[in-house]
Amino acid sequence: MTATAVTTVPRRRTRSYTLITGCVLAGLIVLLALVSLFWTPYDSDDTSGGRLTGPAGDHWLGTDKLGRDLFTQAMTGARIAVEAGLGSVIVAAVLGGLLGLLAAFAQGWLDDTLSAFLDILIAFPTLLLAMLIVAARSATLGSAVLAVGLAQSAVVARLTRILVKRVLAQDYITAARTSGTSWPRTVAWHVLPNIWPTLVVNLALQFGLAVLAEAGLSYLGLGAPPPNASWGRMLQEAQATFTTAPAGALAPGILLVLLVVGVNLIADGLRDTLDPAARRRST
Repeated sequence: MTATAVTTVPRRRTRSYTLITGCVLAGLIVLLALVSLFWTPYDSDDTSGGRLTGPAGDHWLGTDKLGRDLFTQAMTGARIAVEAGLGSVIVAAVLGGLLGLLAAFAQGWLDDTLSAFLDILIAFPTLLLAMLIVAARSATLGSAVLAVGLAQSAVVARLTRILVKRVLAQDYITAARTSGTSWPRTVAWHVLPNIWPTLVVNLALQFGLAVLAEAGLSYLGLGAPPPNASWGRMLQEAQATFTTAPAGALAPGILLVLLVVGVNLIADGLRDTLDPAARRRST
């Protein structure tokens, strides 16, 4: 008993530190994005700062090749990244969740057809699918969010299908149905409460992937159009001037890494906190 208690405490502390560290890293970026809604040092299209100036009191990160303030662009990029991540996750959660529920209750040829369709979508590269959708519509932030969300919905749908089928095979579901509980109430009272912890962790991971996908689309010119300063667009524009003005590439790159790492740490911490099996193993 004593040995078990000794090994359990450090494990819980490690999990807490993982979640806290992730919240701090991601929270800083989210705070930067929220502040950009109300205040930025300069306007996004202000080119009065001079070309490729270094960090100074007036421009904390310097300016780009057009004379725009890099700190202002970094703040705007944080807002775009958070909007892209949240929007894509919402689309993936709604569409993927509904499709996964439908596939879980389907039988016979319909189940096989939906499963094959999800496998094809998952096998198709997410970024390539997003590029095709954006190219068919227009290069806007909304198109990027919709494209990434649709691409990620297949992953969410497949996971939802697996989780729901696993829950439906349990004895308490049979008992609930035998007692006269309708399927909508069975899903609301028994299925969703048992699958949401795993789905939340997966959606947190999808958030980080969506941020990277939006940055990739913006780097290719398929994301938010100017004067919106996406981190991907900043990296593309600073590529030719990296040796003379490295801050233009380092700032969005570091912020992108911090956000993705922070979200992944949050997902890791949530998995340990919300997973019932993990809780049982730690007690």
